[in-house]
Amino acid sequence: MAADSNPHHQPQGMDEHRSTYDGFITGSMALTMLCLFTLVALVAFRFMPNLNVLTGFGGLIVGIIATIIDVRVGGKWYLTGGLLVLFGLFVAMNV
Repeated sequence: MAADSNPHHQPQGMDEHRSTYDGFITGSMALTMLCLFTLVALVAFRFMPNLNVLTGFGGLIVGIIATIIDVRVGGKWYLTGGLLVLFGLFVAMNV
């Protein structure tokens, strides 16, 4: 067998594969966060006695903005996760 003369050899297209995979993971996380914001907003719409529509739509709008910011900053998800927890706790306290 011939010895590999280049120990740092990467197959062709590996950089494109990694960028596609990173984009898929980022998109999956963004979609998951938006689904969770929607779930909490639906709970607010149905079970909150006062200001349910304002709270639900406000939480959705803030969640979408936070998700866009986290996607642009790059996959940390601290802002979106923190706001989701606060939104969920706020709705849970008012149900």
